[in-house]
Amino acid sequence: MERAAVFDVDGTLVDTNHLHVTAWWEALRQAGHRVPMHAVHRAVGLPSSDLVAHLLGEDRDTGRDEELSAAHKALYGQYFDRLPALPDAGRLLERLHRDGWAVVLATSAGGAELSALRRAIDADEAITATASADDVERGKPAPEPVERALELAGVPAGRAVFVGDTVWDMRAGSRAGVRCVGVLCGGIPRADLEESGADAVYDGPAQLLASLSDSPLA
Repeated sequence: MERAAVFDVDGTLVDTNHLHVTAWWEALRQAGHRVPMHAVHRAVGLPSSDLVAHLLGEDRDTGRDEELSAAHKALYGQYFDRLPALPDAGRLLERLHRDGWAVVLATSAGGAELSALRRAIDADEAITATASADDVERGKPAPEPVERALELAGVPAGRAVFVGDTVWDMRAGSRAGVRCVGVLCGGIPRADLEESGADAVYDGPAQLLASLSDSPLA
């Protein structure tokens, strides 16, 4: 395959952002931190350690970071058996695969969480490879997850498109030299995605699929 469609997963293909917000909010609350949910939402998409630093600042007790991350993981894990794919997410990946794209997932999820997300999408036959948090040293907005996805696909940046729902996704894709497409289904405003590097923005996978012939994934 000579071109790659790289996809973020949470908030892009699976409707999980607000589940993450709830789990992080509760993990922080249990540890004595009062963080507004809207602030947590804006941080979703960062790796766990970066998210905690973003929300609590550099002067926090960093010795409790792993405890917070573990609490979030346990709380979020309660949803694994019912994670909802966004409309037409699987059909979008299958269509791109049929059209000759190498479909690669670039996600901070791993292990049981990644397996649950892939079950929700239900399009394994269309997915060429997955670049997870275990494959890189730094997560988004660093370019490494996208660069790793391109390595797995064997495709140069100029022959790839990255689809994501957060400003962290858009920044990572832009820094990797990849054309970026934003989706609004993760709850981040269109203007924020465009300012962070999105060349085009769609409501979600269903609208992108319906508009495929006029999109950067044409």
